Amino acid sequence: MIVCHCNVFSDHDVRACLGDGPECPRAVGEVYTCLGCSPNCGRCARTILAIMREAGAEQGCSTCPIGQCAHHEAPQLVAAE
Repeated sequence: MIVCHCNVFSDHDVRACLGDGPECPRAVGEVYTCLGCSPNCGRCARTILAIMREAGAEQGCSTCPIGQCAHHEAPQLVAAE
């Protein structure tokens, strides 16, 4: 099934870039990067997240919940002094 019409990728493409380990995507934006593209309209983000959650449940990933990975947190901004 086509997930993203803007970048033309399928659910199989999303699943192919998911895996277990520190280098696997843990956020929707990281899936786009893995597939060599960037979000355009963003309508596919919810579907990508659903696929990520489903794949995480199937793989039995015990490291971090999908979308909440401590290994891929956004950098903290440091206030200027």
